Amino acid sequence: MSRPGLATIPFTGDRFFPSDLSLTAANVLAVAVGIPLGAVVAAWLALRRVQVSPLGVHQRVTPNRPSAWRVLPPAVGLTELTYLIGRRPQTSNGQILAFLSGLTLIMIGLVLAGPWLTMVGARLLAGRAKRPATLIAGRRLADNPYAGFRPVSGLVVALFVTTVATATITTYVANRGQSPNDSITTTSLSKVFWPEEGQAPAADQIPAGLAAAPGVRSVTLVRRDPSGEWGLITCAELDRLEVFGSCPAGAQVASVHPDLVGPRAFSRNASAVWDAAPVRPEAVDDQPVLSVVVDTTTRSAFERVRTTLISAFPAGHFPVSVGEWQAGTTQQLTQFQRLADVVVVCGLPIAGCGLAVTVVAGLRDRRWPFSLLRLTGVQLATLRRVISLETVVPLLAVAVVAIGTGFLAAYLFLRAQLQYTLLAPPASFYLTVAGGLAVSLATVASTLPLLDRITGPESARNE
Repeated sequence: MSRPGLATIPFTGDRFFPSDLSLTAANVLAVAVGIPLGAVVAAWLALRRVQVSPLGVHQRVTPNRPSAWRVLPPAVGLTELTYLIGRRPQTSNGQILAFLSGLTLIMIGLVLAGPWLTMVGARLLAGRAKRPATLIAGRRLADNPYAGFRPVSGLVVALFVTTVATATITTYVANRGQSPNDSITTTSLSKVFWPEEGQAPAADQIPAGLAAAPGVRSVTLVRRDPSGEWGLITCAELDRLEVFGSCPAGAQVASVHPDLVGPRAFSRNASAVWDAAPVRPEAVDDQPVLSVVVDTTTRSAFERVRTTLISAFPAGHFPVSVGEWQAGTTQQLTQFQRLADVVVVCGLPIAGCGLAVTVVAGLRDRRWPFSLLRLTGVQLATLRRVISLETVVPLLAVAVVAIGTGFLAAYLFLRAQLQYTLLAPPASFYLTVAGGLAVSLATVASTLPLLDRITGPESARNE
């Protein structure tokens, strides 16, 4: 019933079809079976540390203190990203492997380091305590940092990924959102014949008459560089085209981007001089065709050329201009950013619910000692501050560490991959995180009235 209404909400900038929100039988089965199974596995792992005597008397085993080695994985991941600045791999697969491994190490490392960071923070909190509530909360968190960190462990990954995505996308869009070479990026289009799409056509298979069509300034065939992913073009041809850059002094063949624009569309500081290629001019035409680039003077000519190329080569990527490719990429990245915001909006309240469940369970376990404290004169407000500190401190500490590490990882990635300087995300990011934290804290606060009901004098008498 709710699918038609939800489909109209443009989470990513576009509306959905109601069918996109339909669950298949496999989805329902995976949730119905996966969640109970995961709960069973989690309970089994948790109960491994419980020792039960034949008489059924259970004893809590104090967990081992987390050691400092847990901060090693995120440190290694950040070191790897730092090393890649100025040394990034040249191939796409190499870049994916290098950056993905570093970011994955950081994500896993944040979860591993969480209990140790919680313990260190709790000890600092207890060491600087000036009030009984602060001392009690710090001592309890330091005694079992695993329990304090567990409800917010998933939040670490969500906030880290969202921060990296938002900071990277914001910087990328700011640097590439508007091209400094509009006359090139909007009037020329290219059809690229990537190797994975099949065999490239021969030169005589390119539609005849393109160069003579009204509104067409030039038609250029870019040849494939056998030693890399870029293309080849003779310097004589490049000089004839004029608008697509030039060769370095003394070069005869240039190594160019398949669309003959490349980095110049991405940076106002990029040079229009291509690198020289170690290929003889007479050998260029022997290489397979990598792309056909057509420069036009009018929009109608641009669309006619596009239609001609699509009719001649219906398979593979759509022939587009660099400006269109940039606009599509920017829109897609913006959609990813909005999805990341949705993850934060949903993840923070879920973490708050997890904390609320932990609070209630902790209150039931400690109702007798809390009742005794109240009988000895401890104010109810003091006990509320204890519970609040035990839940709020891990939540806020995790948020700060995850967001800070995310900004650092995004900065290192941008410097290594794109040579960009990190730009601050928009205010909507901070408002989203702040709103999610506020909802989480409100969820935790809703459990505090229970403290008065379960820690009265009758609880101490019943025990």
